[in-house]
Amino acid sequence: MTYRAPTDDILFALDTAAGLPGLVERGVLEGVDGDLVKAIVEEAARFAEEELAPLNRVGDIQGARLENGTVVVPEGWTDAYRKWTDAGWAALPGPVDYGGQGLPNVLSMAVCEIWNAANLAFGLAPLLTQGTVDALVLEGSDALKQTYLPKLVSGEWCGTMNLTEPQAGSDLGLLKTRAEPQGDGSYRLYGTKIFITYGEHEMTENICHLVLARLPDAPPGTKGISLFLVPKYLVNEDGTLGARNDVVCTGLEHKLGIHASPTCVMTYGDKEGAVGYMVGEPHRGLKAMFIMMNAARLAVGVQGVAVAERATQAAMAYARERRQGRALGAPRDAGPAPIMVHPDVRRMLMTMQALTGAARAICLATAVAGDVAERSSDAAERARAEGLRALLTPVAKAFSTDIGVEVASLAIQVHGGMGYIEETGAAQFYRDARILPIYEGTNGIQAIDLVTRKLPLENGAVLQAYVAEMRETAEAVRNSNQPGFGAMAERLDEALGALEGASRWLGQALAKGDVASALAGATPYLRLFGLTAGGTYLARGALGAARAGAGDGARPIVLARFFAETLLTEAPALARTITDGAGALAAAGTLFDA
Repeated sequence: MTYRAPTDDILFALDTAAGLPGLVERGVLEGVDGDLVKAIVEEAARFAEEELAPLNRVGDIQGARLENGTVVVPEGWTDAYRKWTDAGWAALPGPVDYGGQGLPNVLSMAVCEIWNAANLAFGLAPLLTQGTVDALVLEGSDALKQTYLPKLVSGEWCGTMNLTEPQAGSDLGLLKTRAEPQGDGSYRLYGTKIFITYGEHEMTENICHLVLARLPDAPPGTKGISLFLVPKYLVNEDGTLGARNDVVCTGLEHKLGIHASPTCVMTYGDKEGAVGYMVGEPHRGLKAMFIMMNAARLAVGVQGVAVAERATQAAMAYARERRQGRALGAPRDAGPAPIMVHPDVRRMLMTMQALTGAARAICLATAVAGDVAERSSDAAERARAEGLRALLTPVAKAFSTDIGVEVASLAIQVHGGMGYIEETGAAQFYRDARILPIYEGTNGIQAIDLVTRKLPLENGAVLQAYVAEMRETAEAVRNSNQPGFGAMAERLDEALGALEGASRWLGQALAKGDVASALAGATPYLRLFGLTAGGTYLARGALGAARAGAGDGARPIVLARFFAETLLTEAPALARTITDGAGALAAAGTLFDA
C-alpha cells in the first residue's frame, strides 16, 4: 500500500497540541515561522514517499545479513541514506556550531514520524545518531566534540548505543564490559554487547559506539559505570580515518520484525582491546547515557505513532476496496458493500485514528516542552517546561508504543484473514511495532519511572499544574456550547477526576512506604494518564477547529468526540484498578513461589 504522509494532521497537531504559533509569536523558537515549518514537513513527506516508503517491503523481505564480519543491508538502503544526508535531513536538529541547522526538536520529531512511518527499519539509524549527538554536546570533551560532532551532525558518520549484555538487560548494574586506562587519555575496552541496533554496516564511513563499561577501580552496581566513545575506525589528528578498531559484529539477531535493521552482537577487544575515549566523568556514565536514552525514549514514542499511522492508512484503504456483506438498510438484491460501511469496522477504524492522533499530540507536546526548557529566555518558564518534559517523557514513550501495537493489531483485524497473509503487508506493521514497547526501557519501567520519580516531582506540583491546564481545556469545551462536541466535557471531567484520585492514592501509598501497592498500579496509571492527556489534546484540536468555523462533521471534532465517548470511558475503571487491584496481585503471590 502506498504511504502518504499525514502532513495536514501533523501541522494541525503542531498548532493545537504543541502550541507552535504562540511560541513563534513570542520568539521562543528563534528563526522559525509557520511557513518554514510547513515547507519542511511537506518536503519531508515528499522524500519519504518517493525514497523511503518503496524500500519498506524490500527491506522486510531481504533483511540485513552478516557476511565475513560485514553487515550487508537490503538493496537501495545505502543509496537512500546518502540521498537523505545529502538533502540535509540529518543536520536538521544539530547544533549550528558543528554544522547543524539548529531547528527545534519538535520539528525534528514531526519529520521523525514521517521517516518511520515510511520505513521504520530505516528510521532507526538516524534516531540513534541524534542521541549520540545529544550526549556528546552535553558530556563530551572539547576534543571529542571537534573530532566527532561535525561528521555525526551531517550524518556522514552514525552513532549507536551499547548498554545490554547477555546477563544484563534492564539491570545495568550487572554489566561486565571493562575499560582499562592506557595512560594517554584513551582506554581499551573488552566485552560483549547484544541487541545493538545498526552496530555494523557500511552505509556510513564510520560508526561511533557509545559503550557502557567499568573501570578497574569501579564500585559495584550502577554507580560504577562509565561511558566511552568507541569508533569503528580510529580517527587521525587531521580528521581522516585510520586503522580499524578492535570492535566487530559477531552475530545478527533473527527477529520478529524490523528485518532490515541489523541488530548486532558486538565484541569489543577480541585482540588487543578496542580503543575508546571517556564521555563525561568516571563512574558517572549513566548520567551521560541517560541524555541519549531520554531523547531516544521520545523518538521511540514517535515511532509508535508512525507505525500506527501507517497501519491505519493500510486498513482504511483495504476497508474502502474490500466488498463483503450487505450494508444496513440496503435492498435485499443489493450487492456486497465496502466493509467500511459496517459499524464494527468503522469502530475499529475510528479507534485507530483516534489513538494515533492522541499519541501524536502527546509526543509533540513533550518535544515542545523540551524546546521551551532549552530555548526560553525566561528562567521560570524554562523550569516549568523542564518539569513538564520529565513528566510527559515516560507517557510519550509507553502510551504511544502501546497504541502502536494495538493499532497494528486492529489493522490485521480489519483485513480479516488477508491481514494474516504476509503479501498484504498488514502483518509487517504488527511485527515491526512489537519491539517498540521493549526499546529504551520496557513500558513497565516507564510506568515505574512515572509513578516513583515523576509523580512526586516538586512534591506533586508539576502534576498538579499539568492537571490544572487540562481542566482549563475541559472547561473551554463545556463553555463552547458546540452540539458536535457531544459529551466530551463530561468525559474529560470524569477522566481528570479519575487521574487526580489515582494520583493521590499512589502518592499516599509511596508516603507510607507501600511501594509494592504503588508499583502494582503503575502500568494502569500510565494508561490512565495517556488516555486523559490524549483526550485533552484532541479536545484542544476540536476547539481550534470550531474557532476556525469548522462544522460538527470536521475531522478534529469527530475524532475528539469519539475518543472521549468511547475510549476515555475507560478512565474510571483504570482508577479503580489502581486503587483496588493491589490486594489481588499480592494475593496471587503464592502462585509464583518457587
